[in-house]
Amino acid sequence: MAIRLGRCYADSPTLGRLAAAMVSAMLLTCQESWRRVRAAHGTFAGLMDLYERNYMLVRRLSPMLPAAPCHTISKVEGGLDLHLSVLERHRYTTDLRLTYEFSRGCQNRQEPNLSIRVYHDARVAEVLAAHLRHRPPFHFPSEGHVDLSSRWRANRFLFKWLSYCLHQGHAFAGSAACSDLES
Repeated sequence: MAIRLGRCYADSPTLGRLAAAMVSAMLLTCQESWRRVRAAHGTFAGLMDLYERNYMLVRRLSPMLPAAPCHTISKVEGGLDLHLSVLERHRYTTDLRLTYEFSRGCQNRQEPNLSIRVYHDARVAEVLAAHLRHRPPFHFPSEGHVDLSSRWRANRFLFKWLSYCLHQGHAFAGSAACSDLES
């Protein structure tokens, strides 16, 4: 007997009844949690939830954020190299840049290019600036008021991109693989 939940299957004879029930409960919980985020789309409370999710994904990608200044690269087979730069590190915050880097001749292009601030005490991560290929640049807070929908788009992109990078197997080891940034 197979239990079908969305795109996931659990084979109960193999896993046993208890394991199948646990997997089912976990998947239902994740689906309910995701529905709550989707239902709150566009709201301030939903955005705060997205910030928390981004923090968890950033910490999964780099469990030990290195000291600033630092630049490190994650390489996976069959994927693009992911560049992480720690720009500033303070007691409660760390500013990062996350990007892919493309070389064409003697010209380097960074796309997408996200500036992220991680708030360690609040356990949230938000996009401060985003340079995406098909979107106008997003900067916060230097250009005054940024509407909620712009923050949603930038942070939703970060959420999807971090999930994709983790699915590909990207990870940063910490300060061991870090090189100093050139000023």
